[in-house]
Amino acid sequence: MSFEGVFPYLVSPLNQSGEVRGDVIEALVERLITAGVHGLAPLGSTGEFAYLDGRQRLAVAKSVIKASRGRVPVIPGVASTSTADAVSQTRAMVEAGADGILAILEAYFPIDEDGVEAYFTAIAEAAEGLPVVLYTNPNFQRSDLTLPVIERLSHFENIRYIKDASSNTGRLLSIMERTKGRLEVFAASAHIPTCVMMIGGKGWMAGPACIVPEQSIALYEAAKAGDWGRAMELQRPLWRINELFARHSLAACIKAALELQGFEVGDPVAPQKPLGAAARDEVASALRDLGAL
Repeated sequence: MSFEGVFPYLVSPLNQSGEVRGDVIEALVERLITAGVHGLAPLGSTGEFAYLDGRQRLAVAKSVIKASRGRVPVIPGVASTSTADAVSQTRAMVEAGADGILAILEAYFPIDEDGVEAYFTAIAEAAEGLPVVLYTNPNFQRSDLTLPVIERLSHFENIRYIKDASSNTGRLLSIMERTKGRLEVFAASAHIPTCVMMIGGKGWMAGPACIVPEQSIALYEAAKAGDWGRAMELQRPLWRINELFARHSLAACIKAALELQGFEVGDPVAPQKPLGAAARDEVASALRDLGAL
């Protein structure tokens, strides 16, 4: 299976008791697939993986897999501070029917390069041949994937993709040059998918595609066709969404936007705070300007 295109990072809707709202996930998945997305990625940063327990994470993944009904690939996130736990999560996702694994390293104490490499290798081995997407985000990860580690991991047979959220296109070029086609690159931020596609990227994995899927797909299709003028014309209005995420909490923004669009996804998981009235008005204004409300 080959991954390319727009993969929204899904939110994790919970009720007041902390139970996963499978009905809301089903409605959101149906909306996104109808819009034409190429895949779904639950349990990324937008999915608040760091705030969910193991039972909730698996319930979210199973709900998305069930709702997708095999129409598009589902790549749930696996994240832990422990290699053993990450392996256990991976095996559970494989058993649940995932089409790939988004591998994330959480770290409390800094981990050296050998430890980082071993963590991701263990996930890849546990994935039983399913494609693995490396996720690197230097802004939030205490131990990041360095270029030498990325290069070494690219030789592992089923580690085939990377979502680099550094927002550094120079780093992306370095990754592409070092891995020489062994790793395909996905954009991870609302302000650079056109740039990433221009230098050879395969698509976009990010939260904003949840709330502006048609606009995201139009941008991807323009870039894939090499119509860079049109792609940039579509890219610029999305920058306002990115500014809002930078100013406020990512999950709070996406959940507020989805609530405005009629999805009962609820508030971000505590101790995160929901958006206040002024911020919600900003989000609503941005969505209206993009034709998404």
